[in-house]
Amino acid sequence: MRRRDFEHTVLQALDELPEPFRQALVNLDIQVRSRPTLGELRRARVRRGDTLFGIYLGVPLPARSQGYSMTAPDTIVIYQQTHERHCRSEAEIEKQVRRTLLHEIGHYLGIDEDRLHELGVG
Repeated sequence: MRRRDFEHTVLQALDELPEPFRQALVNLDIQVRSRPTLGELRRARVRRGDTLFGIYLGVPLPARSQGYSMTAPDTIVIYQQTHERHCRSEAEIEKQVRRTLLHEIGHYLGIDEDRLHELGVG
């Protein structure tokens, strides 16, 4: 899949989010990259052979204090090559991108891994 098409898939998934979710996304940058760096894999505690579809880099909303202001945007990164390797069709890629985006937005909102699994986006 061309990068531009993958980026469009990510934007479409973002546009399809319910309005309350979209309104909650303040000072958040969503990026597409080819694959995770070694540092991102370590930060996400990904074990050898496991997969990282995306990552949230920032301070979750509930962890912010009153002094949290004038900061660079938090970032969600979606990895194109990971999606392409693990999905067999464009339809699967679209479904996984949506799931990945919801998962990382969940972290931005302060939801932990166990709860994300309960919600079906773990």
